[in-house]
Amino acid sequence: MSGGGFYRKLTRDSRKSIDPRGMARIPSDTMMNAATITPRKPLDRRVPRALALLTVLGAVCLFCCPAFLYGGMPRDQKHEKRQEIYKSEEAWRSALLKSNVAAMDSLLADDYMAITPNGILLSKEQTLANLRIGAPRITAIQTTDRKVRFYGKTALLTCRAEVSGSNAGEDISGSYRYTHVYVQDARGQWKIVSFEASRIHEHREPR
Repeated sequence: MSGGGFYRKLTRDSRKSIDPRGMARIPSDTMMNAATITPRKPLDRRVPRALALLTVLGAVCLFCCPAFLYGGMPRDQKHEKRQEIYKSEEAWRSALLKSNVAAMDSLLADDYMAITPNGILLSKEQTLANLRIGAPRITAIQTTDRKVRFYGKTALLTCRAEVSGSNAGEDISGSYRYTHVYVQDARGQWKIVSFEASRIHEHREPR
């Protein structure tokens, strides 16, 4: 047998002696390392996707937060709604100065509740009853620093008021801050559902 034939026969015999099924049962460091490394590859490919998702979520939050604070309204519509609130405020101020019960009745919601500077709760019925007898008797109201925020169909107004008047013979003139909460009803009209006032006490520096 020539040298080349000998090596070809040896190669064929070596292949026959190797049992592939037996190799599957033999522990192999190479196979274990492959099993360990392979699951990491999909994780590496998911990292850019996770970063992209976080970027999208951040952009959504950035644009959605102002939409929530301002009720998602366009600027022109927000300006129009603000003017409606200011108009209602002027009607409330006029009704209070003139003791106009009918006008005040149309402005207040049925479940209206007021908190006076003394911490007294007044319902709509009690507020209208006091207005009929002129308690308190307000002779002047000058408002400044008005701010309106919208939350859907709810509007929150804060304001500073310089008040001149009396209540049960007691002078109540001074500076106040008050809050009106407006809610738009099914007919699109703004109704006052809550009122709260606090007196401003000027702090004097000690001598």
